[in-house]
Amino acid sequence: MSSKRPDVTDEELGIRTHKLRRAQAVQREIERVRHNLDREWAALTDHEIEEFEWVLGELWGYTPREEWEGLRFGHLQMHDVRKMLLLGRELRKHLRNAVDILNDMKQVVADRA
Repeated sequence: MSSKRPDVTDEELGIRTHKLRRAQAVQREIERVRHNLDREWAALTDHEIEEFEWVLGELWGYTPREEWEGLRFGHLQMHDVRKMLLLGRELRKHLRNAVDILNDMKQVVADRA
């Protein structure tokens, strides 16, 4: 075995792993929402879809894994998606406390369970 250190640090590997897990979790939930909304999904613009992915990524980062697994994104309706997009805009613009906004996002999904 070589004693040579890899080009990638443990911290970098951890960051990459975190990002990969977040992306996979978000894509799973996006697919559930898309499947549930069916034709309504087509009403969303590419930008709105990208924003919704960002919103879910922020929510994933905030929510403990056990809670995340219990959220039923596949039950969201179009008005729920629009509400989450609105909350995402508030989060991006720092219009309110981030924790309050993230809790509101989580509540939108929890209300559909």
